[in-house]
Amino acid sequence: MKVLIVGSGGREHAIAWSVAKSPKVDKIYCAPGNAGISEYAECVPIGAMEFEKLADFAGEHDVDLTIIGMDDPLVGGVVDVFEARGLKVFGPRKNAAILEGSKAFSKDLMKKYGIPTAGYENFDDPQKALEYLHTQAKFPIVLKADGLALGKGVLICNTLEEAEAGVKEIMEDKKFGSAGNTMVIEEFMTGREVSVLSFVDGKTIRTMTSAQDHKRAMDGDKGLNTGGMGTFSPSPFYTEEVDEFCKKHIYQATVDAMAAEGRPFVGIIFFGLMLTAEGPKVLEYNARFGDPEAQVVLPRMKNDIIEVMEACVNGTLDQVELEFEDNAAVCVVLASEGYPVKYEKGIPMYGFENFKDKDGYYCFHAGTKFQDEQIVTNGGRVLGITAKGKTLKEARKNAYAATEWIQFANKYMRHDIGKAIDEA
Repeated sequence: MKVLIVGSGGREHAIAWSVAKSPKVDKIYCAPGNAGISEYAECVPIGAMEFEKLADFAGEHDVDLTIIGMDDPLVGGVVDVFEARGLKVFGPRKNAAILEGSKAFSKDLMKKYGIPTAGYENFDDPQKALEYLHTQAKFPIVLKADGLALGKGVLICNTLEEAEAGVKEIMEDKKFGSAGNTMVIEEFMTGREVSVLSFVDGKTIRTMTSAQDHKRAMDGDKGLNTGGMGTFSPSPFYTEEVDEFCKKHIYQATVDAMAAEGRPFVGIIFFGLMLTAEGPKVLEYNARFGDPEAQVVLPRMKNDIIEVMEACVNGTLDQVELEFEDNAAVCVVLASEGYPVKYEKGIPMYGFENFKDKDGYYCFHAGTKFQDEQIVTNGGRVLGITAKGKTLKEARKNAYAATEWIQFANKYMRHDIGKAIDEA
């Protein structure tokens, strides 16, 4: 088989690594890819939002399956473009990717179908939002830009003043662009956060192992929100009872709700859950693999990823059982000093050979490229260093040891990824 992967981050590198293990695959392309992905795939200079060019490429090169890694092209309708040409593609259509593309849509869906989530109101008029904050809001409260904002369009406001400034930022100053035309005001939930990824074929859902992300830039969950500074899997807080509750009230219910709305979902649903005192509730949905969650979940998956994805596209997922190793994985993101605000790019990196032939250690590239045959930094999140271990503690120790194997001048990381597991 020939496979095309669309994207250029750590998630796509983890997908490419998984695809390369499949005996069914003999050629991988990635558009646009990065320096690390080029080890497994031929990288082609087509942007993830160039739908027609991507479909042309897939058609001309007899690609058997295209895997869309990123949210923007999915929400923009890349799958519809491929399907219109009779090309096989893994990911939700535009009318299903709205599950991630619009927070207001997903909140309304959960309300309509009784899927547990935080109380909320949607606003497209900043004055009405302010009025609500003055008269009905309980603090702390959460403000969310409706559209895609690279995982950053969420503000937690402890006071009315902060919330007023937040409305201005999202709806008037348009800090997150058109993503802020509509805004969700949501009750603040407390508890442990857990991420659960799942494969879906429109009617059947198969959940993967749990994970937990660390969103803030600095140790102790301080600093700005980022795309994710590290993650671990499985989450010790995701117990069998939690799993049972979610299977009953959240997972299948979401798939059924989308089908009932005439928006059958095929691809990956990422469930962002909050384990509250009243039970698990949905924080958010994503319509693709998480990043960096994919970097800890995929190395633990025993299945052939291509077989699972084909079952999703063919509607035969009910015949597949997912299997995961009985171990743990931790991913620590190596970022550029100054991320997520301002940082330098183009800095030479050293030490990649340290990962060669080391079982259970992975260096997933996020923001890298080749410059004069040297790998240099090309983004805020540069690498995801993943390591496995028998236990979470061991995996954590291994991952942090492996972060020392790579050197670059403005290397920055959090030192407390997975610290919660020491308390579990």
